[in-house]
This record gives sequence, structure tokens and C-alpha cells, in this order.
Amino acid sequence: QLELVESGGGLVQPGGSLRLSCAASGAVSDNAIGWFRQAPGKEREGISCISIYDGIWRYSDSLKGRFTISGDPKNTVYLQLNNLKPEDTAVYYCAARPVQCARNFYSYELWGQGTQVTVSS
Repeated sequence: QLELVESGGGLVQPGGSLRLSCAASGAVSDNAIGWFRQAPGKEREGISCISIYDGIWRYSDSLKGRFTISGDPKNTVYLQLNNLKPEDTAVYYCAARPVQCARNFYSYELWGQGTQVTVSS
């Protein structure tokens, strides 16, 4: 069975950077791995997705230039967070679905436990 484990979150000052990791283990196959976040009281937001077949997707252009996805969906996928702002404070999740990235968050079949990112001075 596939397992996803996120790491790399923490407390950072505004303008700082973090690199989040999503490590895949177990029954690894040709999955798409997406990064999402959810702030308190807000809906889950898609950030980016990577797959062998699609390359890199962005769910929104609002984070383009600050957040960058990279890595190998069969091993570890990273999310580089730069120039962080207090409004980036959220729990960040990675999730997997078969083969291709998708707009529908509910089509992601497996979710990690999340890693907290707090941006504060």
C-alpha cells in the first residue's frame, strides 16, 4: 500500500523560505503527486501537481514565482516555498492519484498527514 509522508514545515519569518518534502513509500507506481494547503476556516487550495505524464501543473497562477514543485513522483516530491507571507500559514498536504494530475481534489485517493507552515514575525 502506498504511503505519503510530508516533512519540512515549521515557523518562519515573513520573507523566509522552506522546502517541504513528500516521500512516497510502499506500493509506488505511476502516480501524480499534488501539493495542497488548508488554512484555518478556509477551503483546501490546490498549489501544484507533478506526474511523469503531465509534467508540472499549477492550480493557480497566484502562487507562481514563489512556490515551485519538483522531484520524482515515485520517490520524493518537493515544494519550495519562497518569500513567504503570513497568509501562507496553513497545513500543507501532498496527495496521490493514478497517472495524471486532476482539477478535482476529491479524485486524489491518498493524502498525507500534513505539515504545518506558520509564517510570523
